[in-house]
Amino acid sequence: MNRLPAMLALCLAFAGCGQNAAPVSVDTMPAQELDAVLARNPQAVLPLAARARERQLDRAPSVVQAVESMKGEILARAYLQAAAQRQPRPSAGEVRKYYAEHPELFAQRRVFSLEQIEVTCDAARQAELAAALRDSATHDVSTDAISDWLRARDVQHAVTRGVRAAEHIPLELLPRLHAMKAGELQLVEGGGDTLFVVRLLGAKAAPLDEAAAAPLIEQFLLKRRWREAVDKELRRL
Repeated sequence: MNRLPAMLALCLAFAGCGQNAAPVSVDTMPAQELDAVLARNPQAVLPLAARARERQLDRAPSVVQAVESMKGEILARAYLQAAAQRQPRPSAGEVRKYYAEHPELFAQRRVFSLEQIEVTCDAARQAELAAALRDSATHDVSTDAISDWLRARDVQHAVTRGVRAAEHIPLELLPRLHAMKAGELQLVEGGGDTLFVVRLLGAKAAPLDEAAAAPLIEQFLLKRRWREAVDKELRRL
């Protein structure tokens, strides 16, 4: 639908109202706009705050409530940050163990060229799509043909193509990609109403030795330990 004529008609309708139009009441400037202004002018924050105190705006009930709420968020963040930072760094043994347990990320690391269709539909339509792909499995159905099939049925979907290294792919999907041949496609459940049609166009070896992988693994394990500590503290509270 061409939106421009509709927008012009709407503007003309408002213009035609003239003196009889009821004024639009705007009580306050939207907070998002104020945030954007302050983000563009950080040097103005302290002088503005000083002016606000001069006018005793810091005593307004709504301001006091907002300040206390912000203090609470800052203190909560500091508490969780302290809980995370108490966690010890991974040992060299833990790093070596993770390297050995995940050859698909390191010793057998690959870079994959992929086509992907993210499909959003109910379970019945997902089953219909799976059946259609099974029926055409011997005909090398193209990604464009699948997209056309979905479009004809008004199924919401998005097609992407690109190159992704192993570490940027969900760990549970990597073994399936390693086992696929160039041109092969598979359906991958995304949970709920989301389904992925993934086609492997090609893959090339790009291994990482233990020395190169060690700092990456250490950082990953440390961040995971931080998240676990924060989650544990939240559950405890």
